[in-house]
Amino acid sequence: MTSKTENTHITTKDFLVSGEEFSLTVNSKFGFLETHPMPKQEDLGKYYESDEYISHTDSKKGLFSFLYQNVKKYSLSKKAKLVFKLNQGIGSLLDIGAGTGEFLKVAQEKGWDVYGVEVNEKARQIALDKNVTLEENLETFTGQQFDVVSLWHVLEHLPELEDTVQKIEALVKPGGTLLIAVPNFNSWDAKHYKAFWAAYDVPRHLWHFSRSSMRKLISQNLQLIATKPMRFDSYYVSLLSEKYKTGNRFSLKAFWVGWRSNMAANRTKEYSSLLYCFKKDK
Repeated sequence: MTSKTENTHITTKDFLVSGEEFSLTVNSKFGFLETHPMPKQEDLGKYYESDEYISHTDSKKGLFSFLYQNVKKYSLSKKAKLVFKLNQGIGSLLDIGAGTGEFLKVAQEKGWDVYGVEVNEKARQIALDKNVTLEENLETFTGQQFDVVSLWHVLEHLPELEDTVQKIEALVKPGGTLLIAVPNFNSWDAKHYKAFWAAYDVPRHLWHFSRSSMRKLISQNLQLIATKPMRFDSYYVSLLSEKYKTGNRFSLKAFWVGWRSNMAANRTKEYSSLLYCFKKDK
């Protein structure tokens, strides 16, 4: 049983793999939440050993995978248009946590010089089959810089957060763009589902962010130029949350919750997931 301390935001559990319980505690310096107990780095891999962990596969088998892959396909073109707009043209692009390389494949087809990092061997092989080569370690790119560096729902997975963020910032060219998409624990759907909110996803998610904590985490050398909603996330997360809460693999209520969360966020700006767009000083 995980002990609850006075700075514990919520206690939840790993619904996907282990069933273990974890506390999310408030980081006093930045205000994000930390997963406790935090798995050792060498033990993290076992928590990803599930056929239902779909970011490491292109499978459309099952409802959740089908929805995820089809929404992903729609989102890829929007991501590519966004990075083109923010960069004011094509250039070099590094995607950290590239999964099966779908985003880089689309960018490559549009003329970008693409690079990627993915720790999962199976996902790297799937990407290679698409002629997208991914490196296993971020350190491979030490000393290099890119016009755009992107992390699509990846930062929450990375250990040694402060040191890693510094390394990531160093990879952005002066005048370049850093894109970070993460879940938002202040969203309406997070407050509705509480411990069952699927985007906590402990212990794979080591950190849990809010708008204020993201601004504090990224150095003043990068200016926050835009914060964009990821509206589809509230529906997908709500479907998974209903599954964790009720055991039902499909729930129409989840779509209502997702819609309700987006409607609330139209006023509060606290969407289920947010994309933070930073521009590095020249």
